[in-house]
Amino acid sequence: MQRLMAQAVMRPLTPRDTMRKTWPDGRPTRRVAESFIKPNDRLTSFERLEIYNRQYWFRVRASFYEDYPGLRAVLGDRAFERLADAYLTRHPSQSYTLRNLGSRLVKYLAAQSPRTLPRKSLALDLARLEWAHTEAFDNAALPPLELDSLLGRDAASITLKLQPHLTLLPLRHEVDDFLIELKSGTGLRQEASNAMEQQRQHLKSRLARVLRPKVNYLAVHRHQNAVYYKRLDQVQYRLLTALQSGVTLEAACGKLGGLKLPANLGQAIQEWFQVWARLGWFCELNQ
Repeated sequence: MQRLMAQAVMRPLTPRDTMRKTWPDGRPTRRVAESFIKPNDRLTSFERLEIYNRQYWFRVRASFYEDYPGLRAVLGDRAFERLADAYLTRHPSQSYTLRNLGSRLVKYLAAQSPRTLPRKSLALDLARLEWAHTEAFDNAALPPLELDSLLGRDAASITLKLQPHLTLLPLRHEVDDFLIELKSGTGLRQEASNAMEQQRQHLKSRLARVLRPKVNYLAVHRHQNAVYYKRLDQVQYRLLTALQSGVTLEAACGKLGGLKLPANLGQAIQEWFQVWARLGWFCELNQ
């Protein structure tokens, strides 16, 4: 009964947002509904089931739209709506919480052809950043590490654990300021939300100016119950990703070869670690 109800509720709607009249095996949906739902004095079995089918889709769509304002602004409303329905059909909700709806979106977008996904590189960057924002917002924050506890220890024996809410992103576009602008309700937000009705061509040209390709690195994290985006240089990014992979501090520093390093690398690393520790990026090793 539960599987049958879930199948009915989670089936994609028609282009008119109504329940499909034919079941996947070819039977009329009306007959399937009558097999487990009674009519009442106002609605048929089909109509009663349709209410839940539509409620499910309206709710997951609304949640998806709220989670990806940047991706929606870049693709445009119609393309984003088609993407949302295709993605949610392929990867329906499988969790009690809607925050996980986008957990497979980056992988889904990466598999799309440029023909079906215009601005693919930019769309992937925004999807990565918006999912990282979700992770930073409510992922775990473990007890922070006190750097003084590492004093006197050999770098070859030190391994550092990064907070679960911290995501390190290599990006091809500088999308952080753009997304902040959208989420804060200033600048491009009004244009993005009204792109179907007003100045679509103006929005596209402005996006092209704001989001020109430029390789950059970003740390997305939570600090004092707020989400922040912190830009990193390539050396910092490689050092942190190496530590995140579980290697020792000595081994992580050994992975910096070939990069343009600060004149006094030791002092620079010390200063970076002091900042990162104040932000709470490192957590206790036994957690």
